[in-house]
Amino acid sequence: MRSANDSQEQDTWGAIGIGAMIVFISLILVAAVASAVIIQTAEKLQQNAQNTGDQTSDELSGKLSVMQGYVDGGNDYVLYVRLAAGSSSILATTISWQLFCTAGVGYEDSAAAFTAANVQLQSVSAFGAGVGTMTVQNAYKIQIAANICDAAAVGGGEAQLYIHVERGGTTFETLSVPTGATTGTPVI
Repeated sequence: MRSANDSQEQDTWGAIGIGAMIVFISLILVAAVASAVIIQTAEKLQQNAQNTGDQTSDELSGKLSVMQGYVDGGNDYVLYVRLAAGSSSILATTISWQLFCTAGVGYEDSAAAFTAANVQLQSVSAFGAGVGTMTVQNAYKIQIAANICDAAAVGGGEAQLYIHVERGGTTFETLSVPTGATTGTPVI
């Protein structure tokens, strides 16, 4: 037979139970804080990945691929381009360009002088009214009206061409212009 300990001095089971309960509650609180930190970190990583994906998509969704380039009118350049794979339609007025000439001849850019009239469907023989919106289905030609880095100035050398699409990508090409280049001379 068992005798019951009813005196407070001999009853230690209650003290052990309260200590275990305090340790258990503190473990739950620590786990809750740790899980909140992990969840917050995971959400921040997900947001950063989403932003990076959106920026990459924007970069690729408006980019030109240069197929061929020629001297036009003695000094200007005409580039035959298509929108790059995965691109969405772009406005012709959102295109700008920069030319860097060889051996310190100079630098120039479109300086907002590039208009829809400088973009035409490849199937149309002359530049005129141009096109407003470029789509993936069509091939286009772009007129680069250079003054400093024109074919006569670069003749026998190279010019680095950057074509920028606003809120889109940048295309880089090196134009190799032979000495005495005339209309129709390939530069790419």
